[in-house]
Amino acid sequence: MHDLGVLRDLAIIAGLALPVVALAHRLHLPPLAGFLVVGVLIGPSGTALIPDPEAVAALSEIGVVLLLFEIGLELSLSDVLRWGRSVAIAGGAQMAGMLALAVAAGTALDIPLGRVLFYGALVAMSSTAAVTKLYADRGELDTPHGREAVSILLFQDLCIVPIMALLPLLAGTAGRPGAPSVWVQLLVSLGAMVALVVGGRFAVRWTLDRVVSERNRDLFTLCVGFFAIGTALVSAAAGFSLAIGAFLAGLIISESEYGQQALSDVIPFRVLFSGVFFTSIGMLLDLSLLVEQPLLVVGAAVSIVALKTVVATGAIMLRGRPLDISLRSGLGLAQVGEFSFVLAAAGLPLGLFAGDDYQTFLSVAALSLMATPFLIGSARRLAEAAATRLAGAARRAAGGNADDGDMDVAGYRDHAVVIGYGLAGRYLARMLRAAGIRCAVIDQNLDLVRQARADGVPAVYGDGTRHALLERVAGAHARIIVFAIPSSTEERRGVAAARELAPAARIVVRTRYVRAIDELQRLGADAVVVEEFEASLELFKRALEGYEIPAGRIAHELDAVRSEHYGLLRGTAAPDLALNALQHLGIHDALELVEVEAGSRAIGENARTLDLRRRTGAIQVAVVRDGAPIYRRDDAFRYASGDTAILVGDREALGTAAALFRGVAP
Repeated sequence: MHDLGVLRDLAIIAGLALPVVALAHRLHLPPLAGFLVVGVLIGPSGTALIPDPEAVAALSEIGVVLLLFEIGLELSLSDVLRWGRSVAIAGGAQMAGMLALAVAAGTALDIPLGRVLFYGALVAMSSTAAVTKLYADRGELDTPHGREAVSILLFQDLCIVPIMALLPLLAGTAGRPGAPSVWVQLLVSLGAMVALVVGGRFAVRWTLDRVVSERNRDLFTLCVGFFAIGTALVSAAAGFSLAIGAFLAGLIISESEYGQQALSDVIPFRVLFSGVFFTSIGMLLDLSLLVEQPLLVVGAAVSIVALKTVVATGAIMLRGRPLDISLRSGLGLAQVGEFSFVLAAAGLPLGLFAGDDYQTFLSVAALSLMATPFLIGSARRLAEAAATRLAGAARRAAGGNADDGDMDVAGYRDHAVVIGYGLAGRYLARMLRAAGIRCAVIDQNLDLVRQARADGVPAVYGDGTRHALLERVAGAHARIIVFAIPSSTEERRGVAAARELAPAARIVVRTRYVRAIDELQRLGADAVVVEEFEASLELFKRALEGYEIPAGRIAHELDAVRSEHYGLLRGTAAPDLALNALQHLGIHDALELVEVEAGSRAIGENARTLDLRRRTGAIQVAVVRDGAPIYRRDDAFRYASGDTAILVGDREALGTAAALFRGVAP
């Protein structure tokens, strides 16, 4: 009879996860917290439904392999290169800081250097899987603190390769008889990884090009799965973990044009296997050890969380980031990560753990992971409180006259406030100023604030979703408040704050998510611009122009789609476009604006003296001179260079008429 133990364990995990994750959702907690609780309940320290955590070890390894493969697909090597400075400075400072603290503590406690560095590396690693999942669920991956945290996580993930290769050296096994030189082993392993990445980029692209040409979706999915498993096995053969290989496979595939399709194929399986992984982490928590030595376990977990927060915050501030952003990132990186469990498993047979340290580490690491959702959830409040106190202390130290360099907007009325000075916010501010409308900017990126000031735009640094910052740019007296920020959570909070502060202002929000429209409007947004929908409308506009439909009618129909909040595109409203109302005009009827050029036949004439309608078939509707339209017919009127004639007619008539207004007459 077949052994159904693994299948039984999987059924227990999935069955218990349903109510627990549902409860976590109702309590506004991430699913990760629910899976960790399930692990504690069914593990050997709980009800012992699964008495041996090793029983789900294979499933757990599959889970972390799939998670890291997906993370590699999302990040890509291009991200590594683009974030090079952030990754190198902040990530390097964080890793060096944790190792330095470990060496200092080990020296004081007389612990061998190799073991100290090993413990320091274990603690230095944070959870890429947990942090990116939580940030993605909260819509914070593309925020300043999210990008800084991901940069450090990326550095840590890349460090796992040399750390794994150095474990024999730390254990002192490199010099034993028959053991290969650790430096030779390190060079061979790193060479294998470099060859895998460089060669894999060409092999993956070449292979997927040919697979895609077969137009078989199943074949594509099988090929992606083969690359993930194959790269993981090659990584394991080189002396690293399967998870590292899967992560590298994701990075390689993401560089091809098929990365997004591969990601969409993986995502449906992510919840199941990530649930297995985090449940297995919860099973590692030894409740008996927690009961017998609560001060040791809880104290160690709290100390690690505090130290990692301080070191990561300092590392990010070293890159020039302000305290609140740095602290939010630091709190997000305060846990012990999944790669630490991989390192621990590799270091255990090498004798790198002393006594019961291995079990203590597992319990402390699991406890820190369980605290992660709560740390990230409270990070904003803690960071804002710390930044406010620090700013207040700085002002008191300066005698209350501290000047942060922002420009005076006290007299502003009926102006525009733009929250976010990224590309969208920058272009909007530029167009507003060109139109003669004053505007002020709020941004959490100090470099962008300085750029705005250099552009001559009043700008203040800070969180534009807070009342205090909106008040500093005279938000209560603004005509328009525009949110051009990437975080859906901050969008909602900002709209609510802006509506409360400025009840009469028009609030416009740019969002990436369709699901955010109704909630943003409920909170007080007057207009919600959805990026992908606006792209669809622009395509629609260009398509209608090809049918020579008048621009005014096109604009009317686009406004109609927007006025019902993209209902047509969201599938919540029936199509009700009125383009068929133009059929009585003939589909080729159109309107044309023609500039009167110097030297043209029209100079010194008017529509009557040119006999425009009889000669060309076009009809003049109006003439624009010096920005003012002239509708009335006046025999004394004569065309002058620079005028714009507004003509109506079919394409042939308009083409003939336009020739009369060109510099060289026919």
